[in-house]
Amino acid sequence: MSFKECLRDGAAVYGLALTEVQLEQFDKYFQLLIEWNEKINLTAITEPREVAVKHMIDSLTCWDDDRFDNNIRVIDVGTGAGFPGIPLKIFRPDIRLTLLDSLNKRIKFLQLVVDELALHGVECIHARAEEGARNKQLREQFDLVVSRAVARLPVLAEYCLPFVKKGGTFAALKGMKYGEEAESATKALAVLGGGKAECVEVKLPYIDDKRAVIYVKKENSTPKIYPRKAGTPDKSPIE
Repeated sequence: MSFKECLRDGAAVYGLALTEVQLEQFDKYFQLLIEWNEKINLTAITEPREVAVKHMIDSLTCWDDDRFDNNIRVIDVGTGAGFPGIPLKIFRPDIRLTLLDSLNKRIKFLQLVVDELALHGVECIHARAEEGARNKQLREQFDLVVSRAVARLPVLAEYCLPFVKKGGTFAALKGMKYGEEAESATKALAVLGGGKAECVEVKLPYIDDKRAVIYVKKENSTPKIYPRKAGTPDKSPIE
């Protein structure tokens, strides 16, 4: 079965309707991912159905029409090969998207994907999260901040919440230990201006595992001392 067929079928099982144009864009993204994966390490998952489900559909699980309006400003922190940011942009072309990553080789790949897929309203930025959150043009400027498989939630919150505007949302895509992570992040979320973590369980098609999206509302501005200098959040989490 081709990648496009795997994605179409998997999306239907999950309850997502993708247009033919979107399927073509996802397919081109998949081809570029596999091609560039031979040059730089982008993903350990390369089998078509696994990429369709574990990367593309998984990325879309954080979108909720009841939570987010059209034309919102979104940043994907530590985007890596573009997940979840690029799938979100394909699915919701109206969002204004920023992709942030610390490795310039990945940023070059992402810019190529953006150009090849003719995605408008996308900015690719080469920076560490700790540096980017100090930039006045980025700090507390985003309605939605997303991140997937970057760090444990107490650490990830310090990377991401400084980008979220007051009243905006931080959405972390997490695996089976999401409950433990949410509990361990209670202090960090409060310190960084976030509200209580809301865990929404996700069931991907064809996969028998537990995962969830953790949503955190930004209730107060993040204190200026956060994020701390590079490496500190990971070595000394707020717990």
